[in-house]
Amino acid sequence: MIEDAFDPKRFALLADLGEDDRDALVEVLELQRVATGRKLFREGGEADGLVLVESGRIVLSSKRTGARSEVGPGDAVGVLSLFAIGPREATASTIEPCVVWKLPRAHWRRLCEDAPRTACRVLEAAVRECAALLRESLDAVDGDA
Repeated sequence: MIEDAFDPKRFALLADLGEDDRDALVEVLELQRVATGRKLFREGGEADGLVLVESGRIVLSSKRTGARSEVGPGDAVGVLSLFAIGPREATASTIEPCVVWKLPRAHWRRLCEDAPRTACRVLEAAVRECAALLRESLDAVDGDA
């Protein structure tokens, strides 16, 4: 059963969530097994939800900026796409077989209606992550000055 396999503690973004939150999330997450060399999403495509990496490695690359990075187990990709409508900023390609949990924006909305406390906790975690990324960006700019 899928719910037996999902553990929010494996993901830094969701590490503070409790058992009730896990139960609510299981209802809206989609488990996907993705082969090596597949694209999870493409730069410029609709940013339609969050991806939680259970296992495997994914390369994120942007033609626009030239940036390239890798993510792996425990990482979350596309946090802002739950709340902000717009294009993906990068392409996500698997470099080894992956197991991911997807939270599509439409399912996020259902979570907000059905389990608002859990949705609020996820939102708070997302804001913390975004704030940390902003601080890193500002530190990088400060270091270049």
